Amino acid sequence: MNEKVYLETLGCSKNQVDSEIMLGILSKHEFVLTHDQLEAEVIIVNTCGFIESAKQESVNAILELGNLKKEANCKVLIVTGCLAQRYSDELSKEIPEADAFLGTTNFGEVAKIVNRVLGNGERVVSTESADKAVEYDLPRILTTPSYSAYLKIAEGCDNLCTYCIIPKLRGKYRSRPIDRIVDEAKELAKNGTKELIIIAQDITRYGLDIYGNYQLVKLLEELSKIEDIRWIRLQYSYPDIISDELIELMALNDKICNYIDIPIQHCNNEVLKRMNRRTTKEHILDVINKLRSKIPNIALRTSLIVGFPGETEQQFSELYDFVKTIEFDRLGVFTYSKEENTPAAKLNNQIEEDIKANRRDEIMMLQKDLSFKKNLDKIGNIYDILIEEKVEDEDVYIGRTEFDAPEVDGVVYVSSSKKIGVGEFIKARIVDALEYDLIGEIVNELSE
Repeated sequence: MNEKVYLETLGCSKNQVDSEIMLGILSKHEFVLTHDQLEAEVIIVNTCGFIESAKQESVNAILELGNLKKEANCKVLIVTGCLAQRYSDELSKEIPEADAFLGTTNFGEVAKIVNRVLGNGERVVSTESADKAVEYDLPRILTTPSYSAYLKIAEGCDNLCTYCIIPKLRGKYRSRPIDRIVDEAKELAKNGTKELIIIAQDITRYGLDIYGNYQLVKLLEELSKIEDIRWIRLQYSYPDIISDELIELMALNDKICNYIDIPIQHCNNEVLKRMNRRTTKEHILDVINKLRSKIPNIALRTSLIVGFPGETEQQFSELYDFVKTIEFDRLGVFTYSKEENTPAAKLNNQIEEDIKANRRDEIMMLQKDLSFKKNLDKIGNIYDILIEEKVEDEDVYIGRTEFDAPEVDGVVYVSSSKKIGVGEFIKARIVDALEYDLIGEIVNELSE
């Protein structure tokens, strides 16, 4: 096959990995990959269906790209991902432009399905159980820069938070075997990856389903042995399963970034109980204190939900005060989204949208001040910086410290008259601070 394929990814980094797997499969089947949607004969939309705004964005993208069947070269439009898993029947009726729908466990069939549609014009809906076992067809074709890659260690989720539709979209928690993950990481390293970003819906639960006990520490120890990997970054770590053993490993292992993403969602125990979060305010505090005690310079990222059904002004104030006291290094706030077929959608005392938005804005204004204060404290410090970009026509480069994940956290603007390659590490001294970003200057040759 020589048809040109364009793939658009919406949603989270886990979806991005699925897209990279599909690109790898299509390439092996001799499709030609393109970044130009106007020249593509096959267009694939990998959708998100997590919350209402994401669903609307996905529908808009499908309709917009569907117009290219009339206005450009597009012959085949394929819809994959969470929205296809959740609404394939409705979408197939309402969007006749789409030729096929693939669910979250069927994306590995993408080349076969495209060929079926191209061959006889057949319209295909392929959405099996979200619990179906999935192993990844490798190698992936990265859509991130080669020096940094997401490494998905599990699929699905068993936490059953009352606001979340993920278990219905992605199925129960299924860990990948350690040897498969390590093989994939070695292949990435061989092709230039220096930073591994460990992802799953909940990385701390890793291994329980296939090994009978938690195995994240064992997995991280094996990944750390890969010579060319410099940074290993942990995301989506639930506080109820962050063990002393994991904290100890992070403190002692130089390759594991002093950074962890712990989505606490709230701190009030009544709200946490209604969310079916398996933790308490006291336990969250205990975990944070342990992390900061063992790893004094650790960067803590979290995410919060405001406006959950029944959240009182007093409960919101408790959350605000908690953020003010804890001083998270990185923080994002979502307003509660009422999702059909979730237990929280049936709860009483649903909160008005303007109140939710005001509560979100209050915490984000607080976080902006806290972030600026923390950045000011970094002035004078020297950090390893991973360079990602050069500012055009200036002797300024943009990079990240180990305390910053790509896309969601801040950057460092580094002045240097020396030529620095993208994907290289340098050492820089911080000379100024912005609310979320830092300004530095190079202090030596490339950091080895």
